[in-house]
Amino acid sequence: MMGKRLSVQIIFYEGRNFEGRHYECSGDCADMHSHFSRCNSIRVDSGCWVAYEKSNYSGYQYMLTRGKYPDHHRWSGFNDCIRSCRIIPAYNGNYRMKIFERSDFGGKMMELSDDCPNLQDRFHLRDISSCNVMEGYWILHEHPNYRGRQYFLRPGEYNKHSDWGSMSSTSGSVRRVIELKQTNQ
Repeated sequence: MMGKRLSVQIIFYEGRNFEGRHYECSGDCADMHSHFSRCNSIRVDSGCWVAYEKSNYSGYQYMLTRGKYPDHHRWSGFNDCIRSCRIIPAYNGNYRMKIFERSDFGGKMMELSDDCPNLQDRFHLRDISSCNVMEGYWILHEHPNYRGRQYFLRPGEYNKHSDWGSMSSTSGSVRRVIELKQTNQ
């Protein structure tokens, strides 16, 4: 008998407490504007997701794991606007990234392989202007202790902070996305 593979799914609702028009999604979607006008609640049935305030994966970013979010404050939303979303693939490998003080991989460099709740305390570094994510998926936070705006980083080079969607190089903490592990079904 073949193993049954779970479908990854997230549902966006216009109203609070999962009411009103809704849109079910099982993969990346660059523009959800035609499906609903605002988003006041979300239910994640499976998978790990990043929801974006604007179309084409831009604006405020919110990492969502399995669970119910009855209003936009529960996912630390700045408003009720979600226009695109991206699935975070299951991953079992190592985690490694280099962070740089200046753009184009210049200045002081630090290498990370685990979560860092306070970049200032650990590295005496408040600004990250570029980074190279060599392995794994990461969430960079604007403030220490995983607070403030979130920025999803997947493997690749980010020459400047605007490459990951930030208006500023100020960074407070970074963590690995480990909520969703690959399982053999």
